Amino acid sequence: MRLPSTLEEIAVSIETGNNVLFFTADWCGDCRYIYPMMPEIEAEFSQYRFIQIDRDQFLPLCQKWGIMGIPSFIVTSEGKEIGRYVNKERKTKAQIVEFLNSI
Repeated sequence: MRLPSTLEEIAVSIETGNNVLFFTADWCGDCRYIYPMMPEIEAEFSQYRFIQIDRDQFLPLCQKWGIMGIPSFIVTSEGKEIGRYVNKERKTKAQIVEFLNSI
């Protein structure tokens, strides 16, 4: 999973290929709950580049994308949003896999 350090790095990454933007924060209990599952999910969906975006570090970006709760996922293809799983609820591996399979 990529951990970008600048907005420019995120913007460049999003513009090409298929991406899963994973909005998270270190203090988020629901995020920490799914961290151990993410390598398996990434392996199962190798057609995507997973980009972890820290909500606190990139708050203006989260506001731009309408991220109100974390963890949240937005799937992009060549810079365009093609799916989102955004809510304030804890997510299970099965729910994330179901979402990605629906894209």
